[in-house]
Formats: sequence, C-alpha cells, structure tokens
Amino acid sequence: MAQPGENVRVEIYDQPYNLRGSDDEHIRRLAAYVDAKMRAVAEHTSTVDSLRVAVLAALNIADELISLRGNPEKGAAKYNDRAEHLCKVLDAALEEAMREPRRTE
Repeated sequence: MAQPGENVRVEIYDQPYNLRGSDDEHIRRLAAYVDAKMRAVAEHTSTVDSLRVAVLAALNIADELISLRGNPEKGAAKYNDRAEHLCKVLDAALEEAMREPRRTE
C-alpha cells in the first residue's frame, strides 16, 4: 500500500498512470470508475480512437455530475426508492418462508 503522497499505479483503458494523492484507495476507485466509463463508451460506439473515447466518457461523467448538482434530491430519491423496493421484496420473501412448513429429515 502506498504511503500518502506516494505514486499510485493505476491502469485506465489499458494505459498505466502513476497518480499521487492522499488516499490511494480513493484514487484506485476513481481510476476504476473512469476505466469502466471508457469501456462502456467504447462498447456503444464504433470509434477506436482512445482520445475520442476519453472525451465521450468525460461528457458522460460531467452529465452525471451536473444532474446530481442540479437536483441532488433526485439522486437520493432514486436510491431511497430502490432501497424501499428491496425492503418490500425481502419482507415478502421472509413472509413466504415463514408460511412454508418446516421440513424434518
């Protein structure tokens, strides 16, 4: 594990980078996020130019950021709705499990 201020080696879209920051795990998460965005863009476009892929990925990330900044409640509401849905599914599964007769072997 790198010490704060030391270089952290990451790979983004098959290119190695030595980055520096105070939290190496955070840097790795950021790099993984950018890598995933670039790969998703590359999957949905016909371009093989990595610069174009990077710019399109940056536009996608900027769109996410601006959407959240413009309406942070929307982002939180989305996760709250999902959590509420998952709770209902879990409750239904638990109720069903409680109704089933127990098997003895």
